[in-house]
Amino acid sequence: MSSDNLIEIRDLNFSYDTRAIIKGINMTMPRGKVIAIMGGSGSGKTTLLRLISGAVRPSSGFVKVADQVIHELNRDALFKIRRKMGMLFQFGALFTDLSVFDNVAFQMREHTDLPESMIRDLVLLKLHAVGLRGAHHLMPAELSGGMARRVALARSIALDPMLIMYDEPFTGLDPISLSVIGSLIRRLTDALGMTSIIVTHDVQESLKIVDYVYFVADGAIAAQGTPQEVSDSVAPFVHQFVHGEVDGPVPFHYPAAAYKKDLNLEDDFV
Repeated sequence: MSSDNLIEIRDLNFSYDTRAIIKGINMTMPRGKVIAIMGGSGSGKTTLLRLISGAVRPSSGFVKVADQVIHELNRDALFKIRRKMGMLFQFGALFTDLSVFDNVAFQMREHTDLPESMIRDLVLLKLHAVGLRGAHHLMPAELSGGMARRVALARSIALDPMLIMYDEPFTGLDPISLSVIGSLIRRLTDALGMTSIIVTHDVQESLKIVDYVYFVADGAIAAQGTPQEVSDSVAPFVHQFVHGEVDGPVPFHYPAAAYKKDLNLEDDFV
């Protein structure tokens, strides 16, 4: 793998029992770039993040991060590489009984031997990067949704990771907060030289900040390209998703038996 690539995914398959979730996916994610993984609900996007982090093991194929095949690592090696990964959960997942300061300091206290004086300076530095240094004393219940998401972002960069994964970072945010989070993801990626993976449904905001897009449908790569290529695409699935159209290859109805059969109706009444 090229040293310019942080993540390489090859012929990746994953199933829950007999139900295939990921089907032969191939991806390459360069260092220092923002990559979007888009697709409908249940298409396998979040499962991909779990495979990258080693939370689950593939049925076949592999995920390689920084030249290491994730599912081949022993417990200690996996925990070591995970300390170089950050994760921003959909609604922040802050510790509700800890202050903003202590939420960001948590990983530093757990995984380093840094003195409290240095932890204090680093926490304030991370909070300053997301515009919330002055909110360090607040509790999560005192934060707005956008502020909570920014605190979670500060926590995710606490240990200067090489990779951050964002699971629906724009969900539930007002337009201003949404733009702020998008701008922060882009600026922090560039400033820290890390790789960012965004799993999202928010096409328009994502296309403003990402370098490359993978569209996932039914566990496979349906399309991929730069934001411009995606915007200009005439492929039915991509066009439907980007423009939010009702009619297209992604159906509104989940597969079901004939309507009249489910309702036990005779042909004369349908």
